[in-house]
Amino acid sequence: MKHEWKKKEKSIYIPKNKPELIKIPKFKYFTIEGEGNPNSGLFPEYIGVLYSLSYAIKMSPKKGIEPKGYFDYTVYPLEGIWDLNEKAKKNYNGVLNKDDLIFKLMIRQPDFVTEEFAQIIIELTKEKKPHELLSKVKFEKISDGLCVQMMHLGSYDNEPESFKLMEEFASNEGYIRKSKVHREIYLSDARKVAPEKLKTILRFIIEKKKAP
Repeated sequence: MKHEWKKKEKSIYIPKNKPELIKIPKFKYFTIEGEGNPNSGLFPEYIGVLYSLSYAIKMSPKKGIEPKGYFDYTVYPLEGIWDLNEKAKKNYNGVLNKDDLIFKLMIRQPDFVTEEFAQIIIELTKEKKPHELLSKVKFEKISDGLCVQMMHLGSYDNEPESFKLMEEFASNEGYIRKSKVHREIYLSDARKVAPEKLKTILRFIIEKKKAP
């Protein structure tokens, strides 16, 4: 039976469109880092490289290199961790210049994917679908731990409204946002879906408020 993350991991991938607390365990990812405006021409290349590797994993049995423990599954959605460069942080005035963004894009991989198998897939992809960005890809285990998350409905440009709700919720629960770094999980294809219908999971790491 195919592993459907939308059904089996609803709390992680299908949250409500209001803030909630969640603890995220350690998962495996293909990741790639970059910086600059996500509306630039190169940005889709980063995404394409991650998907080429992710589908190579999914289709590996058809290539005769099925890893131990393999099971059929739906490829996980694209995710991104977003931050500002140091210059922008020092001069931040509440207005976001997208050219100052730093990103770490990633796609989660099933538990059966090992470091060794991930490297095999990277090397095979370099041979069959060479791309200069493949040299920047890493295979990592990442744990967000305790977070606040919610489903953001609508344009990416309206995300600050959701983050405000999330920060207020965290404060009421006795937590504070650990940093301005945040994670986005893209459940919609922005190339095919109208901005007002986009579904994006927003998440940031929290920590307990310090006693006064």
